[in-house]
Amino acid sequence: MKTNKQILQVISNETKSSIDQMRIVTPSIYTSLFSKFAAEHNETIHDEEVLSIDLIKQECSTLVNMQTQTSSNVNLLSDSTRKAINAIQEKDEQGLATVLEETKSLRLEIEKLKEAVYRDALTRVYNRKWLKEHYLSDISDLFTQSGTLIMIDLNYFKEVNDTHGHIIGDKVLVYISNELKKITHKVIRYGGDEFIIIFPESISFKSAMDSIESSREYIISKKLKAKEHKFTVSFSYGATKFKAGDDLGDTIALADKNMYDDKIQIKKRVTSI
Repeated sequence: MKTNKQILQVISNETKSSIDQMRIVTPSIYTSLFSKFAAEHNETIHDEEVLSIDLIKQECSTLVNMQTQTSSNVNLLSDSTRKAINAIQEKDEQGLATVLEETKSLRLEIEKLKEAVYRDALTRVYNRKWLKEHYLSDISDLFTQSGTLIMIDLNYFKEVNDTHGHIIGDKVLVYISNELKKITHKVIRYGGDEFIIIFPESISFKSAMDSIESSREYIISKKLKAKEHKFTVSFSYGATKFKAGDDLGDTIALADKNMYDDKIQIKKRVTSI
């Protein structure tokens, strides 16, 4: 059974996804949408001020822990560097070997921190922060390299949640994520049930399209099971090429338009779950 925080996370993701394309969002718009999704989950938000304080404390605690761990790693790196310099100056091979082992251990800790920062908590694919820091300019949402972007949106996902519950819905998201990762590791969870796949310029547009089409056909051919019920999941996708200097929002808008056209066609084949 989901905790209150997990349910709120689902509602928050759905709300953020619904307002993502809006140019202007006022507090009343956000509140209205949040209340709408809360009602769909049969969730009534009581004592909001106390709940908000509790959530802020939890988030602050997480940030403090990460900051403490980062500070500790920086100190370890500084200490290892000092030891390495001393060992080199004194030609101490045993000292260098010790520093090497310490550095390897430190590298593993840093990789764990990077995982926590760049991964979506549920699906373990990359998040928007990873997309921003690996593909976009530091001061804008302009791409720093060229490639192909594919926007993916699950079909009938609300029907999955309404019919089988949000725990099954979460499992569907994980399943789809794992299948997409078989194509390439550059999979980003962009919103609630929306994903982005990035292909580098070295992969042709046709190859990218063939890969995603093959993955979709495989997924459609499988039956998922929730207790005694079996159902089908599918997704729609839209692809577009982008160049260094192109705007992320414009690129996503074009991919989204192509996805809308694809959704019309795929829903003629797959009429429900």
